[in-house]
Amino acid sequence: MDSKEIVINIEHLKKSFGDAEILKDISLQLMRGETIVTLGKSGTGKSVTLKCIAGLITPDSGIIKVLSQNIPDLSYEDLLNVRKRIGFIFQGGALYDSMSVRNNLEFPLVRNLKLPKDEIDKKVEEVLGDVGLIDAIDKMPSELSGGMRKRIGVARTIIMNPEIMLWDEPTTGLDPETTRDISHLIVRMQEKYKVSSIVVTHDMICAKIVADRIFVLNDGTYGTSGTYQELENSTDGFVRSFFEEE
Repeated sequence: MDSKEIVINIEHLKKSFGDAEILKDISLQLMRGETIVTLGKSGTGKSVTLKCIAGLITPDSGIIKVLSQNIPDLSYEDLLNVRKRIGFIFQGGALYDSMSVRNNLEFPLVRNLKLPKDEIDKKVEEVLGDVGLIDAIDKMPSELSGGMRKRIGVARTIIMNPEIMLWDEPTTGLDPETTRDISHLIVRMQEKYKVSSIVVTHDMICAKIVADRIFVLNDGTYGTSGTYQELENSTDGFVRSFFEEE
């Protein structure tokens, strides 16, 4: 496929909650195979944007075309079909605490695909190998560290071979070393599975490692965008604040 293909096209997205205007005018394009980081302070609407893309929140206005389909216009059935092509990585991993790692990974396959048991076993072992946790296959989520839970969350998402990955604060609460590990994992998943990703974060370690382009969310809109190196040299005070916290 054309590497310049647009897989997500957002135009003039707006969303308020009561009197709070969160997203005032959001526009961006994600190209196939690209990783975009949306950078912003906590509580500024980064995660709201992802949830609008996935159809978990209905915007007040604007266009959100995902794989050429405008999400706000879709029927529930059509939305479910689009979601099968999107992987959403939640902040805490969102594992089922009552299921083992094996069962957590089997769940989306059993629910969505009719595969023989040996093929399911093979896919589970492959994605656990991808995230370096094959030895954790029979552990329960309560036995895993925060970083391990994130990795299993990634494995459970990748197992469905999504075309698009939406990462919601993938390194929140992790120490710098684990943050780098998770960030390099994002890069490896992009390289192996050729996914297109949007990563929302306020973590500059993560942004530096994963981003092809960075969009800075400020006052409900993307005021600045560019590569990490371009933003690193920015004279904009708000942009500079992220690098000063690094």
